[in-house]
Amino acid sequence: MRQVVTGLICLILLCGCRFGGGGPAGDWEEIEAEARGSLVHLYMDGGDERVNRWFDGYVADEVKKRFGITLVRVPIGADVVVPKLVAEQGSSGHGMVDLFRVQGSNFKAAREAGALYGPFAQKLPNFVRYVNKQAAASDFGFPVEGYEVPLGWVQFVFRYASDRVEQPPRTLLELQDWIKAHAGRFTYPALPDPTGSAFVRQVFSTIAGGPKRSLSVWNEAVYARRADKLWKLLDQLQPDLWRSGREYPADAAALDALFDGGEVDISMRYGPPRQSAGKDGERPGDATRTFVLKGGTLYSMHFLAIPDDAPNKAGAMVVANFLLSPEAQYSKFLPENWGDYPAINPDALDKEQWERFKAVKLDDSLPSLNELRRASIPDIASEYASALDKGWEANVQ
Repeated sequence: MRQVVTGLICLILLCGCRFGGGGPAGDWEEIEAEARGSLVHLYMDGGDERVNRWFDGYVADEVKKRFGITLVRVPIGADVVVPKLVAEQGSSGHGMVDLFRVQGSNFKAAREAGALYGPFAQKLPNFVRYVNKQAAASDFGFPVEGYEVPLGWVQFVFRYASDRVEQPPRTLLELQDWIKAHAGRFTYPALPDPTGSAFVRQVFSTIAGGPKRSLSVWNEAVYARRADKLWKLLDQLQPDLWRSGREYPADAAALDALFDGGEVDISMRYGPPRQSAGKDGERPGDATRTFVLKGGTLYSMHFLAIPDDAPNKAGAMVVANFLLSPEAQYSKFLPENWGDYPAINPDALDKEQWERFKAVKLDDSLPSLNELRRASIPDIASEYASALDKGWEANVQ
């Protein structure tokens, strides 16, 4: 009998190790109890001071007040975290990362290496209650399957100077015609800058059929057929770009500087919105407006994940759950805090909660939540992104 009991215990322990390296057991109340008073290390890129202040201030204060959790933000992004997790996968001992921001190919690499804890999403009450499961089901085409939870929403939008552009283009064909008719007044960042890469993916997606064709799974034949058409189109546009396409802005910030300085009339962004009236380096004045293409523009969610060897999985889950609360998502959406569009589904909110989000004062240059949702197309598989980045350097640059 003792041998049977011992064997069962070993089997349970083995299964526990396979499921996230022995994560917290029990219901949500027990997970919260285990997390109370603990220390959580959150790893994320520290390049945006507004985002840093929001996490170090509002989020840290709230999780301390509500759960006694001490949140320590470590300014190291997924590009560093994931290779380390993958390299150390299977080694003995605990890691140092409890929770980290991740997206796209980094998530895929960590997931395929078995370096992530999960599935854990369905354990989080706020994920179950507020998140659109279909919208959060994939990350650049790779199935999430509960191994990460969304933090926010970004979408590709164009920006234009309404005092110089009377009628902005609304389709890819109209954009092509506009560029040719206004030589030197348009450009995009050199790839692999994320915004430049998003622009090229947007064009590729439109050429490949837009929302009518699913590009969530890599298809080499589709890429081979459509990529040649993409390079020909970009090559045709090149002479009419800023400085005749002989050079490209190094990144989105450089493109913004050209737009702010009046050298180009249309810019673009794939990230959180920014106010236009001279704030955060935006174009001065109130003439900046945004538009999305009629066929829709690419969106993606950015996520939080827990390493398989995280020392405090319970604390990480409690912090992630708080970040999906309407209160935290509302605070994150305020332009003075971060301005990041919410990851939660408006349809899951009660009327009073949704009215708070709708009442957030965004200037006329920014699209509304409803406008973006109606125009949203899931971003394409990360394999397309990698192939397009390499192809652009070989065929356009």
